[in-house]
Amino acid sequence: MKPRFESAVNKVLRLILHAQSKAEMALCYRVLRLKFPIQQFPNYAWYQNKRTYSEKVTSKPKPVSSVETTDHLIYTHEHNALRESLRKIIDKEINPFIDKWEEAELFPAHRIFKILGSSGFLGVNKPTEYGGLGLDFSYNVAVAEELGNIRCGGIPMAIGVQSDMATPALARYGSAELKKEFLQPTIAGDKVVCLGVSEVGAGSDVASIKTKAVRKGDDYIINGGKMWITNGTQADWMCLLANTSDGPPHRNKSLICLPMNLPGIHVTRKISKIGMKSSDTAEIFFDDVRVPCKNLIGEEGMGFTYQMLQFQEERLWGVANILTPMQTVIQETIEYTRHRKIFNQPILHNQTVHFRLAELETEVELLRSLLYRSTAMYVNGTDVTKLASMAKLKAGRLARELSDSCLQFWGGMGFTSDVFVSRFYRDSRLMSIGAGADEVMLSIICKYMETLPGKK
Repeated sequence: MKPRFESAVNKVLRLILHAQSKAEMALCYRVLRLKFPIQQFPNYAWYQNKRTYSEKVTSKPKPVSSVETTDHLIYTHEHNALRESLRKIIDKEINPFIDKWEEAELFPAHRIFKILGSSGFLGVNKPTEYGGLGLDFSYNVAVAEELGNIRCGGIPMAIGVQSDMATPALARYGSAELKKEFLQPTIAGDKVVCLGVSEVGAGSDVASIKTKAVRKGDDYIINGGKMWITNGTQADWMCLLANTSDGPPHRNKSLICLPMNLPGIHVTRKISKIGMKSSDTAEIFFDDVRVPCKNLIGEEGMGFTYQMLQFQEERLWGVANILTPMQTVIQETIEYTRHRKIFNQPILHNQTVHFRLAELETEVELLRSLLYRSTAMYVNGTDVTKLASMAKLKAGRLARELSDSCLQFWGGMGFTSDVFVSRFYRDSRLMSIGAGADEVMLSIICKYMETLPGKK
């Protein structure tokens, strides 16, 4: 077998060996059946037999997972199996260490990404020839939802950058050479990637970036800087958006794979934030950084368009990821207010409280429906820019509303760092800012509604 093919197969075979339910097995066999010709890996039967024999070791019945049966709008047993496998990693490798990483304001990205990459979670919809699972984007949404069970916002965000924000354009438009050098090790978790778009004077206004990449011979010479870069202090490479000509702002930008160990790259500081503590965020400057022109992703001048396409997936991923912690905050608030008494009765018995929680639960479910509709349409090839912008706008506003309301019901405890609701209150505030502020989402929606005033 070719090395890249063998790597992808081995990932799925490892999932088979560790599968604990029929749903997990179904997912693994589906990937093998659809993505890999059976004749190309003769040892496949050995894995099947090993699994069969291992199940005969004990007669003790295994508990049936709650996701064995499903009546879901877009998720199948296989989606749920993927979530089951991921939840085991979260419970074992991530959640026990969250408080430590939040205090340190840093988590070991290379170690965690390697664990996730070895199980296929960093390339769910990426090509199998580069180590991905080759599934459709609905599986990315399922993974994003499950990552919401991590007890902070910073680590899921960092994982999302690695899997769904910095690599879609490379996977679609990059050369085979670039994919081998950058995409494959990123999917495997061997390299950490960051996305270099935002600048001090250009956050949501992507067209206004100033960083330049000037062609000189066979190289680009890069000068400028990037701000608020997630994974920036630990990254091995950056998916960089830079101006490669002096043409119109929507047609003069290009995406470039930029190794972070090149001379002239300066990570000047790790930015202190009010939330997302465990995720490192950097300010980075470029001083005559020389990178080969072959590191260009796709066509020169198409970077703005490629980045807008990446934003569609990024925004849907962000909405999916915030649904689970919102649900968690509601449930934990219900439990707390059910047992916490004031004036001789549980706080939950106050109509103001249980009515408000009912309203918030309703809003969460409405957002979930919008996400699933948008995802189904996107998988079918429909442009969902308008719906993705609506979902992202609603998610940011609902996260603020929900976290504020629920924190209030926790009283003094809600103002401490000892409970999840206070961490979510801090972390979720970014949802209305990052990946396009609320006001930008409104402008996009108005554009599609044809209500946006034209420029004079």
